[in-house]
Amino acid sequence: MTKTRQLFLILALAISTTASVKAQGTDNYGSGLKFNLDSTGKKYIRLLTWHQVWVRHNENNPGSTVNGETSTSQWDMSLRRSRFLMYAQLNPNFLILTHFGINNANQVTGGVNGIDGKKPQLFLHDAWLEHRIYKENLSIGAGLHYWQGPSRMSSASTLNFLGIDAPIFNWQNIDATDQFARQFGIFGKGKLLKSKRIDYRASINFPYALAKGGALTLLDTTAAKNNVQIANYKGGGQPKPAYQGYFQYHFWDIESNLLPFTVGTYLGTKKVFNIGAGFYYNPDAMWSAKQNTTSGKWDTATHNQMFLSADVFLDMPLKYKNMAVTFYGVYNRFDMGPNYVRNIGIDNPTNGTIASQVAFNGGGNTMPTIGTGSIYYAQAGLLLPKMKNLGKIQSYAAITMSQFDRIKDNVITPDLGLNWFLNGHSAKLTLNYRMRPLYKYADVTKKYGDLIYDSRLGEFTVQFQIYL
Repeated sequence: MTKTRQLFLILALAISTTASVKAQGTDNYGSGLKFNLDSTGKKYIRLLTWHQVWVRHNENNPGSTVNGETSTSQWDMSLRRSRFLMYAQLNPNFLILTHFGINNANQVTGGVNGIDGKKPQLFLHDAWLEHRIYKENLSIGAGLHYWQGPSRMSSASTLNFLGIDAPIFNWQNIDATDQFARQFGIFGKGKLLKSKRIDYRASINFPYALAKGGALTLLDTTAAKNNVQIANYKGGGQPKPAYQGYFQYHFWDIESNLLPFTVGTYLGTKKVFNIGAGFYYNPDAMWSAKQNTTSGKWDTATHNQMFLSADVFLDMPLKYKNMAVTFYGVYNRFDMGPNYVRNIGIDNPTNGTIASQVAFNGGGNTMPTIGTGSIYYAQAGLLLPKMKNLGKIQSYAAITMSQFDRIKDNVITPDLGLNWFLNGHSAKLTLNYRMRPLYKYADVTKKYGDLIYDSRLGEFTVQFQIYL
Protein backbone atom coordinates (compact mmCIF):
# COMPACT_ATOMS: atom_id res chain seq x y z
CA MET A 1 0.00 0.00 0.00
CA THR A 2 1.44 3.40 -0.92
CA LYS A 3 1.98 6.14 1.65
CA THR A 4 -0.65 8.25 -0.10
CA ARG A 5 -3.32 5.56 0.26
CA GLN A 6 -2.30 5.02 3.89
CA LEU A 7 -2.68 8.73 4.56
CA PHE A 8 -6.19 8.79 3.07
CA LEU A 9 -7.19 5.81 5.21
CA ILE A 10 -5.98 7.57 8.37
CA LEU A 11 -7.92 10.73 7.48
CA ALA A 12 -11.06 8.70 6.74
CA LEU A 13 -10.74 6.99 10.12
CA ALA A 14 -10.32 10.38 11.79
CA ILE A 15 -13.45 11.81 10.16
CA SER A 16 -15.63 8.81 10.98
CA THR A 17 -14.42 8.72 14.60
CA THR A 18 -14.89 12.42 15.33
CA ALA A 19 -18.33 12.41 13.74
CA SER A 20 -19.50 9.93 16.36
CA VAL A 21 -17.87 12.01 19.12
CA LYS A 22 -19.93 15.06 18.14
CA ALA A 23 -23.13 13.17 18.78
CA GLN A 24 -22.05 12.53 22.36
CA GLY A 25 -20.88 16.06 23.21
CA THR A 26 -22.30 19.48 23.79
CA ASP A 27 -20.94 22.99 23.45
CA ASN A 28 -22.46 23.82 26.86
CA TYR A 29 -20.00 21.84 28.96
CA GLY A 30 -20.07 24.41 31.77
CA SER A 31 -18.01 23.58 34.85
CA GLY A 32 -17.69 19.92 33.87
CA LEU A 33 -17.54 17.12 36.42
CA LYS A 34 -17.98 19.31 39.50
CA PHE A 35 -19.61 18.10 42.70
CA ASN A 36 -20.74 20.80 45.11
CA LEU A 37 -20.43 19.98 48.81
CA ASP A 38 -22.76 22.76 49.96
CA SER A 39 -25.49 24.97 48.52
CA THR A 40 -23.14 27.91 47.89
CA GLY A 41 -20.82 26.05 45.51
CA LYS A 42 -17.76 27.26 47.45
CA LYS A 43 -17.11 23.76 48.75
CA TYR A 44 -16.61 21.36 45.86
CA ILE A 45 -14.66 18.57 44.20
CA ARG A 46 -13.72 18.98 40.52
CA LEU A 47 -12.66 16.00 38.38
CA LEU A 48 -10.98 15.98 34.97
CA THR A 49 -9.89 13.10 32.79
CA TRP A 50 -8.46 13.07 29.28
CA HIS A 51 -6.81 10.94 26.61
CA GLN A 52 -4.63 12.02 23.71
CA VAL A 53 -4.25 9.22 21.16
CA TRP A 54 -1.63 9.53 18.40
CA VAL A 55 -1.52 7.82 15.02
CA ARG A 56 1.76 8.71 13.36
CA HIS A 57 4.05 8.13 10.41
CA ASN A 58 7.69 8.85 11.23
CA GLU A 59 10.80 8.90 9.04
CA ASN A 60 13.28 7.55 11.55
CA ASN A 61 16.79 8.86 12.09
CA PRO A 62 19.62 6.84 10.48
CA GLY A 63 20.58 3.69 12.35
CA SER A 64 17.23 3.35 14.18
CA THR A 65 16.08 -0.11 15.22
CA VAL A 66 12.98 -1.69 16.72
CA ASN A 67 13.89 -4.70 18.86
CA GLY A 68 17.12 -5.12 16.91
CA GLU A 69 15.65 -4.77 13.41
CA THR A 70 16.43 -1.74 11.22
CA SER A 71 13.51 0.67 10.82
CA THR A 72 13.83 3.56 8.36
CA SER A 73 10.17 4.61 8.73
CA GLN A 74 6.99 3.30 10.31
CA TRP A 75 3.37 3.87 11.28
CA ASP A 76 2.62 3.54 14.95
CA MET A 77 -0.12 4.26 17.49
CA SER A 78 0.26 5.44 21.05
CA LEU A 79 -1.19 7.10 24.12
CA ARG A 80 0.62 10.43 24.21
CA ARG A 81 -1.18 11.23 27.46
CA SER A 82 -3.79 9.54 29.63
CA ARG A 83 -4.47 11.50 32.79
CA PHE A 84 -6.77 11.98 35.77
CA LEU A 85 -6.83 15.20 37.81
CA MET A 86 -8.92 16.18 40.81
CA TYR A 87 -8.90 19.15 43.14
CA ALA A 88 -11.11 20.31 45.97
CA GLN A 89 -11.84 23.35 48.14
CA LEU A 90 -13.37 23.14 51.59
CA ASN A 91 -13.57 26.94 51.32
CA PRO A 92 -11.83 29.52 49.10
CA ASN A 93 -8.84 29.58 51.47
CA PHE A 94 -7.79 25.92 51.09
CA LEU A 95 -7.13 23.81 48.00
CA ILE A 96 -5.73 20.30 47.45
CA LEU A 97 -4.84 18.86 44.05
CA THR A 98 -3.86 15.38 42.82
CA HIS A 99 -2.88 14.59 39.22
CA PHE A 100 -1.69 11.22 37.92
CA GLY A 101 -1.51 9.27 34.69
CA ILE A 102 0.78 7.91 31.96
CA ASN A 103 2.62 9.39 28.99
CA ASN A 104 4.30 8.17 25.82
CA ALA A 105 3.02 4.59 25.85
CA ASN A 106 3.39 3.19 22.33
CA GLN A 107 3.79 -0.23 20.73
CA VAL A 108 7.53 -0.31 21.36
CA THR A 109 8.37 1.78 24.42
CA GLY A 110 6.75 3.15 27.56
CA GLY A 111 5.98 -0.13 29.30
CA VAL A 112 6.60 -0.93 32.94
CA ASN A 113 9.41 -3.38 32.09
CA GLY A 114 11.28 -0.88 29.91
CA ILE A 115 11.31 -3.31 26.99
CA ASP A 116 7.96 -2.86 25.27
CA GLY A 117 4.86 -0.69 25.52
CA LYS A 118 2.79 -3.01 27.70
CA LYS A 119 1.39 -2.08 31.12
CA PRO A 120 2.70 1.47 31.46
CA GLN A 121 2.98 2.56 35.06
CA LEU A 122 0.74 5.25 36.56
CA PHE A 123 2.67 7.93 38.46
CA LEU A 124 2.03 11.23 40.19
CA HIS A 125 2.35 14.38 38.14
CA ASP A 126 1.13 16.83 40.77
CA ALA A 127 0.37 16.53 44.46
CA TRP A 128 0.19 19.80 46.33
CA LEU A 129 -1.81 21.73 48.88
CA GLU A 130 -2.37 25.47 49.04
CA HIS A 131 -3.44 28.05 51.61
CA ARG A 132 -4.68 31.54 50.75
CA ILE A 133 -2.89 34.07 52.96
CA TYR A 134 -4.38 37.35 51.82
CA LYS A 135 -7.25 37.59 49.32
CA GLU A 136 -5.99 37.03 45.75
CA ASN A 137 -2.69 38.78 46.50
CA LEU A 138 -0.88 35.87 48.12
CA SER A 139 -1.34 32.13 48.40
CA ILE A 140 1.34 29.73 49.64
CA GLY A 141 1.54 26.02 48.89
CA ALA A 142 3.87 23.03 48.91
CA GLY A 143 4.30 19.62 47.33
CA LEU A 144 5.09 18.20 43.91
CA HIS A 145 3.93 21.22 41.97
CA TYR A 146 3.65 22.98 38.58
CA TRP A 147 3.85 26.65 39.69
CA GLN A 148 7.04 27.39 37.83
CA GLY A 149 9.08 29.48 35.43
CA PRO A 150 10.84 30.70 33.49
CA SER A 151 8.12 31.17 30.84
CA ARG A 152 4.37 30.95 30.32
CA MET A 153 4.79 27.57 28.64
CA SER A 154 6.71 26.18 31.62
CA SER A 155 3.26 25.70 33.19
CA ALA A 156 1.40 24.99 29.95
CA SER A 157 -1.87 23.08 30.14
CA THR A 158 -1.77 19.94 27.99
CA LEU A 159 -5.53 20.25 27.33
CA ASN A 160 -5.58 23.36 25.16
CA PHE A 161 -2.36 23.62 23.17
CA LEU A 162 -2.46 25.72 20.03
CA GLY A 163 -0.13 23.24 18.32
CA ILE A 164 -0.22 19.50 18.70
CA ASP A 165 2.14 19.64 21.67
CA ALA A 166 4.62 21.76 23.58
CA PRO A 167 8.09 22.38 22.11
CA ILE A 168 9.48 20.45 25.13
CA PHE A 169 12.38 22.85 25.85
CA ASN A 170 9.83 24.79 27.92
CA TRP A 171 10.29 21.99 30.50
CA GLN A 172 14.04 22.49 30.64
CA ASN A 173 14.88 19.63 33.04
CA ILE A 174 12.23 17.20 31.79
CA ASP A 175 12.69 13.84 33.53
CA ALA A 176 16.27 14.70 34.51
CA THR A 177 16.08 16.54 37.86
CA ASP A 178 12.29 16.71 37.79
CA GLN A 179 9.40 14.26 37.52
CA PHE A 180 7.78 15.01 34.18
CA ALA A 181 8.36 18.77 34.61
CA ARG A 182 7.56 18.85 38.35
CA GLN A 183 9.82 19.23 41.37
CA PHE A 184 9.13 19.26 45.09
CA GLY A 185 8.91 22.81 46.34
CA ILE A 186 7.30 25.61 48.29
CA PHE A 187 5.56 28.20 46.13
CA GLY A 188 3.84 31.54 46.38
CA LYS A 189 1.44 32.98 43.79
CA GLY A 190 -1.07 35.76 43.42
CA LYS A 191 -2.11 38.99 41.75
CA LEU A 192 -0.91 42.49 42.56
CA LEU A 193 -2.25 46.03 42.13
CA LYS A 194 -5.85 47.02 42.69
CA SER A 195 -6.56 46.01 39.09
CA LYS A 196 -4.93 42.57 39.67
CA ARG A 197 -3.05 42.96 36.40
CA ILE A 198 0.32 41.74 37.71
CA ASP A 199 0.30 37.96 38.02
CA TYR A 200 3.24 36.22 39.71
CA ARG A 201 4.42 32.80 40.78
CA ALA A 202 7.69 32.00 42.54
CA SER A 203 9.08 28.95 44.30
CA ILE A 204 12.00 27.32 46.06
CA ASN A 205 12.36 23.79 44.72
CA PHE A 206 14.23 20.65 45.69
CA PRO A 207 15.40 18.88 42.50
CA TYR A 208 15.58 15.11 42.27
CA ALA A 209 18.98 13.57 43.05
CA LEU A 210 20.82 11.67 40.32
CA ALA A 211 23.11 8.72 40.97
CA LYS A 212 26.66 8.84 39.62
CA GLY A 213 27.18 7.08 36.33
CA GLY A 214 23.62 7.31 35.04
CA ALA A 215 22.80 8.04 31.42
CA LEU A 216 22.32 11.74 32.20
CA THR A 217 25.48 12.12 34.31
CA LEU A 218 28.27 10.44 32.31
CA LEU A 219 31.03 12.89 31.35
CA ASP A 220 32.64 12.95 27.91
CA THR A 221 36.22 12.29 29.00
CA THR A 222 37.34 11.74 25.40
CA ALA A 223 36.30 15.29 24.62
CA ALA A 224 38.02 16.56 27.77
CA LYS A 225 41.30 14.93 26.78
CA ASN A 226 41.08 16.93 23.57
CA ASN A 227 40.48 20.19 25.47
CA VAL A 228 36.74 20.21 24.76
CA GLN A 229 34.47 20.54 27.81
CA ILE A 230 31.00 19.03 27.47
CA ALA A 231 28.81 19.48 30.54
CA ASN A 232 26.21 17.08 31.83
CA TYR A 233 23.91 16.75 34.84
CA LYS A 234 25.84 16.32 38.07
CA GLY A 235 25.46 12.94 39.68
CA GLY A 236 25.97 12.01 43.31
CA GLY A 237 25.15 13.78 46.53
CA GLN A 238 22.23 15.98 47.50
CA PRO A 239 21.26 18.63 44.90
CA LYS A 240 21.14 22.26 45.98
CA PRO A 241 17.77 24.05 46.06
CA ALA A 242 16.57 25.75 42.88
CA TYR A 243 14.84 29.12 42.61
CA GLN A 244 12.34 30.06 39.94
CA GLY A 245 9.63 32.55 39.10
CA TYR A 246 7.43 33.95 36.36
CA PHE A 247 5.80 37.38 36.28
CA GLN A 248 3.32 38.70 33.72
CA TYR A 249 1.24 41.79 33.11
CA HIS A 250 -2.34 41.49 31.79
CA PHE A 251 -3.26 44.37 29.48
CA TRP A 252 -6.77 43.16 28.58
CA ASP A 253 -8.78 40.35 30.18
CA ILE A 254 -7.32 38.97 33.40
CA GLU A 255 -6.63 35.24 33.34
CA SER A 256 -7.45 33.02 36.28
CA ASN A 257 -4.60 31.70 38.43
CA LEU A 258 -6.64 29.33 40.57
CA LEU A 259 -4.55 26.56 38.96
CA PRO A 260 -1.09 26.91 37.39
CA PHE A 261 -2.03 25.55 33.94
CA THR A 262 -1.72 28.29 31.30
CA VAL A 263 -4.01 28.26 28.24
CA GLY A 264 -2.60 27.84 24.74
CA THR A 265 -5.61 29.20 22.82
CA TYR A 266 -8.98 30.51 24.04
CA LEU A 267 -10.66 30.16 20.62
CA GLY A 268 -11.93 33.73 20.78
CA THR A 269 -13.75 33.37 24.10
CA LYS A 270 -11.41 35.89 25.79
CA LYS A 271 -9.43 38.94 24.75
CA VAL A 272 -5.97 38.45 26.22
CA PHE A 273 -2.68 40.30 25.76
CA ASN A 274 0.11 39.55 28.23
CA ILE A 275 3.84 40.13 28.46
CA GLY A 276 5.93 38.11 30.87
CA ALA A 277 9.43 37.27 32.06
CA GLY A 278 10.90 34.63 34.33
CA PHE A 279 13.94 32.72 35.57
CA TYR A 280 15.13 29.38 36.92
CA TYR A 281 18.41 29.09 38.85
CA ASN A 282 19.97 25.93 40.28
CA PRO A 283 23.56 26.23 41.57
CA ASP A 284 26.02 23.41 40.81
CA ALA A 285 23.43 21.40 38.89
CA MET A 286 25.85 20.52 36.06
CA TRP A 287 29.46 19.38 35.80
CA SER A 288 32.16 18.81 33.21
CA ALA A 289 35.60 17.23 33.05
CA LYS A 290 38.51 19.65 33.37
CA GLN A 291 42.27 19.22 33.63
CA ASN A 292 44.03 20.53 36.73
CA THR A 293 46.78 22.80 35.38
CA THR A 294 48.90 22.29 38.51
CA SER A 295 48.76 18.53 39.00
CA GLY A 296 47.90 17.53 35.44
CA LYS A 297 45.14 15.27 36.77
CA TRP A 298 41.58 15.29 35.48
CA ASP A 299 39.04 16.86 37.81
CA THR A 300 35.42 17.88 37.49
CA ALA A 301 34.17 21.45 37.38
CA THR A 302 30.64 22.33 38.46
CA HIS A 303 28.34 24.75 36.65
CA ASN A 304 25.15 26.55 37.59
CA GLN A 305 21.90 26.23 35.67
CA MET A 306 20.41 29.59 34.70
CA PHE A 307 17.37 29.94 32.47
CA LEU A 308 15.98 33.35 31.51
CA SER A 309 12.87 33.96 29.38
CA ALA A 310 10.75 36.81 28.05
CA ASP A 311 7.47 36.18 26.21
CA VAL A 312 4.27 37.65 24.80
CA PHE A 313 0.83 36.07 24.43
CA LEU A 314 -2.09 37.37 22.35
CA ASP A 315 -5.50 35.78 21.91
CA MET A 316 -8.42 37.82 20.60
CA PRO A 317 -11.68 37.43 18.68
CA LEU A 318 -12.16 39.07 15.30
CA LYS A 319 -15.32 40.87 14.29
CA TYR A 320 -15.64 38.88 11.08
CA LYS A 321 -17.78 35.74 11.52
CA ASN A 322 -16.51 34.89 15.04
CA MET A 323 -12.98 34.25 13.87
CA ALA A 324 -10.03 34.59 16.26
CA VAL A 325 -6.25 34.88 16.24
CA THR A 326 -3.68 33.47 18.67
CA PHE A 327 0.02 34.27 18.93
CA TYR A 328 2.76 33.28 21.35
CA GLY A 329 6.44 34.20 21.12
CA VAL A 330 9.28 33.59 23.57
CA TYR A 331 13.02 34.17 23.83
CA ASN A 332 15.01 31.85 26.10
CA ARG A 333 18.61 32.07 27.22
CA PHE A 334 19.79 28.76 28.67
CA ASP A 335 23.08 28.25 30.50
CA MET A 336 23.66 24.60 31.38
CA GLY A 337 27.44 24.51 31.33
CA PRO A 338 29.83 24.36 28.37
CA ASN A 339 28.55 22.75 25.17
CA TYR A 340 25.62 20.92 26.77
CA VAL A 341 23.02 19.67 24.26
CA ARG A 342 20.30 17.11 24.96
CA ASN A 343 18.49 15.12 22.27
CA ILE A 344 14.83 14.35 22.94
CA GLY A 345 12.25 12.41 20.93
CA ILE A 346 8.59 12.79 21.90
CA ASP A 347 6.97 9.38 22.29
CA ASN A 348 9.95 7.79 20.50
CA PRO A 349 8.72 4.97 18.20
CA THR A 350 12.06 3.08 18.23
CA ASN A 351 14.17 1.55 20.99
CA GLY A 352 17.67 1.03 19.63
CA THR A 353 20.40 2.14 17.24
CA ILE A 354 23.18 0.74 15.07
CA ALA A 355 26.30 2.47 16.38
CA SER A 356 28.08 2.65 13.02
CA GLN A 357 25.11 4.34 11.32
CA VAL A 358 23.56 6.61 13.95
CA ALA A 359 23.87 10.40 13.63
CA PHE A 360 24.29 12.83 16.54
CA ASN A 361 20.49 12.99 17.03
CA GLY A 362 20.20 9.38 18.11
CA GLY A 363 17.45 6.96 17.13
CA GLY A 364 13.81 7.35 16.14
CA ASN A 365 12.57 10.95 16.20
CA THR A 366 15.14 12.41 18.61
CA MET A 367 16.68 15.80 17.88
CA PRO A 368 18.66 18.55 19.68
CA THR A 369 16.04 20.13 21.95
CA ILE A 370 17.61 21.58 25.12
CA GLY A 371 21.06 23.01 25.68
CA THR A 372 23.33 25.93 26.41
CA GLY A 373 22.50 28.79 24.06
CA SER A 374 19.52 30.80 22.87
CA ILE A 375 16.14 29.41 21.82
CA TYR A 376 13.52 31.41 19.93
CA TYR A 377 10.00 30.04 19.56
CA ALA A 378 6.84 31.40 17.96
CA GLN A 379 3.42 30.00 17.11
CA ALA A 380 0.37 31.56 15.49
CA GLY A 381 -3.14 30.32 14.81
CA LEU A 382 -6.24 31.49 12.96
CA LEU A 383 -9.69 30.24 13.98
CA LEU A 384 -11.93 30.06 10.91
CA PRO A 385 -15.71 30.65 10.79
CA LYS A 386 -17.85 27.86 12.22
CA MET A 387 -19.01 25.25 9.72
CA LYS A 388 -22.64 24.22 10.03
CA ASN A 389 -22.86 20.98 12.04
CA LEU A 390 -19.13 20.41 11.58
CA GLY A 391 -17.53 22.47 14.34
CA LYS A 392 -14.60 24.83 13.80
CA ILE A 393 -11.20 24.63 12.09
CA GLN A 394 -8.09 26.37 13.36
CA SER A 395 -4.94 26.49 11.23
CA TYR A 396 -1.61 27.03 12.95
CA ALA A 397 2.12 27.21 12.37
CA ALA A 398 5.02 27.05 14.81
CA ILE A 399 8.77 27.37 14.51
CA THR A 400 11.67 26.75 16.89
CA MET A 401 15.12 28.19 16.20
CA SER A 402 17.85 27.14 18.60
CA GLN A 403 21.36 28.56 18.62
CA PHE A 404 23.25 26.04 20.72
CA ASP A 405 26.89 26.75 21.54
CA ARG A 406 27.93 23.24 20.52
CA ILE A 407 26.20 23.17 17.11
CA LYS A 408 27.61 25.28 14.31
CA ASP A 409 24.30 25.63 12.43
CA ASN A 410 20.97 26.82 13.83
CA VAL A 411 18.53 24.08 14.79
CA ILE A 412 15.31 25.10 13.00
CA THR A 413 12.15 23.02 13.39
CA PRO A 414 8.88 24.06 11.70
CA ASP A 415 5.42 22.64 12.41
CA LEU A 416 2.24 23.09 10.36
CA GLY A 417 -1.17 21.84 11.39
CA LEU A 418 -4.92 22.02 11.79
CA ASN A 419 -7.17 21.71 14.83
CA TRP A 420 -10.71 20.51 14.16
CA PHE A 421 -12.90 21.36 17.14
CA LEU A 422 -16.02 19.23 17.42
CA ASN A 423 -16.72 20.55 20.91
CA GLY A 424 -14.03 23.07 21.70
CA HIS A 425 -10.96 21.50 23.29
CA SER A 426 -13.17 18.86 24.90
CA ALA A 427 -13.39 16.96 21.62
CA LYS A 428 -10.91 17.81 18.91
CA LEU A 429 -8.80 16.31 16.16
CA THR A 430 -5.33 17.65 15.31
CA LEU A 431 -3.27 17.05 12.18
CA ASN A 432 0.41 18.04 12.37
CA TYR A 433 3.40 17.84 10.04
CA ARG A 434 6.94 18.46 11.29
CA MET A 435 10.24 18.71 9.41
CA ARG A 436 12.85 17.51 11.88
CA PRO A 437 16.51 18.52 11.35
CA LEU A 438 19.30 15.95 11.47
CA TYR A 439 22.85 16.75 12.60
CA LYS A 440 26.14 14.94 12.17
CA TYR A 441 29.74 15.34 13.27
CA ALA A 442 31.83 17.52 10.98
CA ASP A 443 34.58 14.93 11.43
CA VAL A 444 33.20 11.44 12.02
CA THR A 445 36.48 10.44 13.68
CA LYS A 446 35.96 13.14 16.33
CA LYS A 447 32.56 12.55 17.92
CA TYR A 448 33.24 15.28 20.42
CA GLY A 449 33.85 17.94 17.76
CA ASP A 450 31.76 20.36 15.68
CA LEU A 451 28.22 19.42 14.71
CA ILE A 452 26.72 20.47 11.39
CA TYR A 453 23.34 20.24 9.65
CA ASP A 454 22.81 17.15 7.46
CA SER A 455 19.19 16.81 6.25
CA ARG A 456 15.51 16.82 7.27
CA LEU A 457 13.06 14.04 8.07
CA GLY A 458 9.27 14.21 8.24
CA GLU A 459 6.72 13.37 10.93
CA PHE A 460 2.97 13.26 10.25
CA THR A 461 0.75 12.89 13.33
CA VAL A 462 -3.00 12.64 13.88
CA GLN A 463 -4.14 13.29 17.44
CA PHE A 464 -7.55 12.40 18.86
CA GLN A 465 -8.38 14.22 22.09
CA ILE A 466 -11.32 14.11 24.46
CA TYR A 467 -11.40 15.51 27.97
CA LEU A 468 -14.17 15.69 30.51
